[in-house]
Amino acid sequence: MTDKIDEYVNGVFAPYQGAKSVDELKHDLLADLHERFRELRAEGHGEAAALALTIDSIGDIEQTVREVSNLSRVLERQTVTRFDGTDSAGGDFSGVTTRNGRFDGSALRGADFSRADLTGSTFRGSDVAEANFDGANLTDVTMTASEFSRATFRGAILVRTDFSTSGLNDIVIADSALTDVKFRSTDVRRVVFQRCTFTGVDFTYSDLRRLNFDGAALTSVRFDRAGLEGATFRGAILRDVSFRAWSRKYRNALRTVDFTGARMDKLTFAGLKGYGFEPAGVIVE
Repeated sequence: MTDKIDEYVNGVFAPYQGAKSVDELKHDLLADLHERFRELRAEGHGEAAALALTIDSIGDIEQTVREVSNLSRVLERQTVTRFDGTDSAGGDFSGVTTRNGRFDGSALRGADFSRADLTGSTFRGSDVAEANFDGANLTDVTMTASEFSRATFRGAILVRTDFSTSGLNDIVIADSALTDVKFRSTDVRRVVFQRCTFTGVDFTYSDLRRLNFDGAALTSVRFDRAGLEGATFRGAILRDVSFRAWSRKYRNALRTVDFTGARMDKLTFAGLKGYGFEPAGVIVE
């Protein structure tokens, strides 16, 4: 009989699916209605009577759902369009949900985006220096051709995030699992990576001279045509890592990289050896 409660509520909510607030309202309402039905049955009401009384207790839920849905969609529209080309320096965006937001060409220096859900948003050509992205969800966020110097990304969710061609001097990325993140054609020499893992990360054409990857776990990472002079991978774990280029300069740079104590798979080792460079002190597995 409780299936009929679900069927009724699903019918009421069907035109308004997709808004997060509406989905939450539906979940809470169903839990309350199931509890009310059980109480009525415990009081001795038959199934049919208990069902009718349960549904009658809802009241004008359709009007409530309609208002919640409309408000949710209005707020989503505002967060998508509001911050394009604006001066929001020092703004407080902590904890907000701003999916597919637009922050292009904006002044956001010192803004607080900690714990914000910015999934699918864009920061193109913006000044976001000294901003706080600690704990933020940056899945599918485009952060290209922008200034992020001294910004922090401690514990941020970095999945398919694109930092390509941005200014990243002295940014801190800590306690994060970087997955399919792009740093193409980017100067990352002064990026501070702390306790991070790297999976599918793309450093193609980037400047990584003297960068420290000691102890890091790197899987399917690309260092193709990157500047690697003096970089260190001491004690790192490298699996299916690509070091590819055809210039003599790149091959000479590989000889300056410190792989002491690194563990690497046979594919990665063979790729390096194919350039006439056999790193010393590594463990091939």
